[in-house]
Amino acid sequence: MMLSENRKNKRYRSIAKAKINGADYGEILLKDLSITGCCLESTVYIDMNPNARYKIEIIPEATAGIGKFELIAESKWIHGDGYSTEFGFSILESPKGKLFQRYVDYLAWRAES
Repeated sequence: MMLSENRKNKRYRSIAKAKINGADYGEILLKDLSITGCCLESTVYIDMNPNARYKIEIIPEATAGIGKFELIAESKWIHGDGYSTEFGFSILESPKGKLFQRYVDYLAWRAES
């Protein structure tokens, strides 16, 4: 796992929900987010292919006042312990880029408040 201090862009903690490729894998949370990457955490083990592309739907918390949006991302690392799984992704694109940017801006504002 890469430490946040070594990252090119600062990651912001999140409590948004997420869905991977529209499938139901139990609860998946967006743990942190930056313009270039994110980390998801699942309450169940999910087998994913490293370096594969996935469509991730992000559902921001209601207090953000931002609608859901999608990210196209490439899996970079997977860490599972049998009870949960964490996934690191590199973000390739966001079809609704304005909502994505607004959410990152919201998380940055919240982190500084």
